[in-house]
Amino acid sequence: MLELSLSWLGLGPVAASPWLLLLLVGASWILAHVLAWTYTSYNNSLRLRCFPQPPKRNWFLGHLGLVPPTEQGLSKVTQLVTNYPQGYLMWMGPIIPLVIFCHPDLIRTFASASAAIAPKNVVFYNFLKPWLGDGLLLSAGDKWSSHRRMLTPAFHFNILKPYMKIFTKSADIMHAKWQRLIIEGHTHLDMFEHISLMTLDSLQKCVFSYDSNCQEKPSDYIAAILELSALVAKRYQQIFLHMDFLYYLTPDGWRFRRACRLVHDFTGAVIQERRRTLPKEDIDDFLKAKEKTKTLDFIDVLLLTKDEDGKGLSDEDIRAEADTFMFEGHDTTASGLSWVLYNLAKHPEYQERCRQEVQELLKDRESKEIEWDDLAQLPFLTMCIKESLRLHPPVTVISRSCTQDITLPDGRVIPKGVICLISIFGTHHNPYVWPDPEVYDPLRFKPENIKGRSPLAFIPFSAGPRNCIRQTFAMTEMRVVLALTLLCFCILLGKESLRKPELILPAEAGLWLCVEPLSASQ
Repeated sequence: MLELSLSWLGLGPVAASPWLLLLLVGASWILAHVLAWTYTSYNNSLRLRCFPQPPKRNWFLGHLGLVPPTEQGLSKVTQLVTNYPQGYLMWMGPIIPLVIFCHPDLIRTFASASAAIAPKNVVFYNFLKPWLGDGLLLSAGDKWSSHRRMLTPAFHFNILKPYMKIFTKSADIMHAKWQRLIIEGHTHLDMFEHISLMTLDSLQKCVFSYDSNCQEKPSDYIAAILELSALVAKRYQQIFLHMDFLYYLTPDGWRFRRACRLVHDFTGAVIQERRRTLPKEDIDDFLKAKEKTKTLDFIDVLLLTKDEDGKGLSDEDIRAEADTFMFEGHDTTASGLSWVLYNLAKHPEYQERCRQEVQELLKDRESKEIEWDDLAQLPFLTMCIKESLRLHPPVTVISRSCTQDITLPDGRVIPKGVICLISIFGTHHNPYVWPDPEVYDPLRFKPENIKGRSPLAFIPFSAGPRNCIRQTFAMTEMRVVLALTLLCFCILLGKESLRKPELILPAEAGLWLCVEPLSASQ
């Protein structure tokens, strides 16, 4: 057996068994990586000194806990943006830096960078993977680029036009429910609860052509979507449970797996059934026939779409995109609609002006439906929605990783491997971008006031190549539902609402508003 001299450690010759050699090689490999990582971290900390940072809590915690996910935390963000209007550096513990941007001039660097150079940082989203798979939200690289190109036609206005009737019907169901609750004496309603069900109702019809009547009776599928969203938000706040092996040992982890199976089984069954009815040829005739009978839904579009080589999406890919649409589509739209109703309740003069705009549009019609061409005739209502999205963006922050050194316009360099946060909330509340940023003023979005303002000053749907593909769908639904709601109800302030930033921006204990039938309030 070989002998190994360890005299440099003060030891004599020892038998060099294969296991000992393996141990030494492994220890050397670990040591080399630790040293390389230590050098990179130290070097990055030196290179990041050019970014201002607020005082740390202490050397070990860094800035951890400085901005809690509460109303007070958002107030702290507003304060930080006022002090550091271009952006700032924060440390998550002693070794993990985050560079936060809150000004259009610096955000432009990431908006113009390719998805390969500044991809979405998976640390913040990876625990969604078992549910959403490799949909547009979580995929990267060539797969993301290919799917983005293939899915873009699904949100063309010709596809979206027929959805107007779906939005109208779902809103009518919600309003009828409100009328019944008011008769029963329940005038204070949690907007998030009701509007989330309404958006899920619309999405199920637009994605699957399936009516579960979820606004009126329980639906296992809808209950699973809501449960998954709640579990994701809860896990997001429990940093130690971000580790999968720990999370799936907990009761919440068991519930998450069970709800995932239910959602995947539902989506998979719809895809299989639709594939059986999909013709192998004469696709154009199939589409024409379907347009006469019902709306072309999202599953239809996904099944029919092809890439440049004529290859379609697999069932797994279609399921991931449908599940992603259901997740992203209901929470963000519900947040946006709930907060615009809140802001109009706080400003009844704007609410009344929106209402008059809708009444003027529909005054000579028997049917109180909003048509596609009507959307351009609702400029002030649209301005109110945009100003609410500025003040209360559904997604407050997005994260990007740097796969290479990125040079900013002012010459500063963000080192490779550093995580950057684009603070949508911070940008929208930056007093150097928006004068009096805490004031709700829809006139900011008048055409003459937009001139000269950076398009990156207003980014509720993100920015750059990974911006939200469904933003036209979301804005269309919000305009239709808000117009019909103001046509039927007067919205008044209820309980005080405190913001609680999670994956989206809900209110801490629900967003409670008082609704009165319009005839009763006039």
